[in-house]
Amino acid sequence: MNSNVMNSYTGRIFDPMKICEDDICLEDIAHALSMMCRGSGQLLYFYSVGQHSLNCAYEAMARGYGAKVILACLLHDASEGYIADIIRPVKQHLQAYYVIEDMIMETIFRKYGLSDIDKSLWQSIDNDMLENEMTVMLSHHQSDNVPPLRSKPDFQERDYHEIEQEFLFLARQLIKEGQAND
Repeated sequence: MNSNVMNSYTGRIFDPMKICEDDICLEDIAHALSMMCRGSGQLLYFYSVGQHSLNCAYEAMARGYGAKVILACLLHDASEGYIADIIRPVKQHLQAYYVIEDMIMETIFRKYGLSDIDKSLWQSIDNDMLENEMTVMLSHHQSDNVPPLRSKPDFQERDYHEIEQEFLFLARQLIKEGQAND
């Protein structure tokens, strides 16, 4: 067994340290993110990275962004489908993780024509969504500075199959729309 390779949900086998566009698969991303709990599972109930990503994409829609920015919001955590998530307080001490995460995200964004998207657009939405999520999903989190959202995020506990299918449907729709606008 080769310890330098990973096996994906769809059967791809590759070295994540040498990931290329052909290794990237929406089905792998949607499946993994729909099964991965936000916040290392330290929430009141299961809430997946996939559902968070959908909420970010819908917020981008509500803010009037185009298909490519919305797709970038949907895929902003896609690297976690390949290398898992590490909570922010720990991640900030793991510089090598950032390098690996950035390399994978660059490959994903290049594959879907998102390399030119201003990172601050999706980062702002991600941060706003996080603060809103924390007030709902952590019983002890109180904040007077919860940023208003233009969308109404779905913070209900949902089945991972539903999230996976909704993620795939939206991603495919946005990819098609983004290509039409090129």
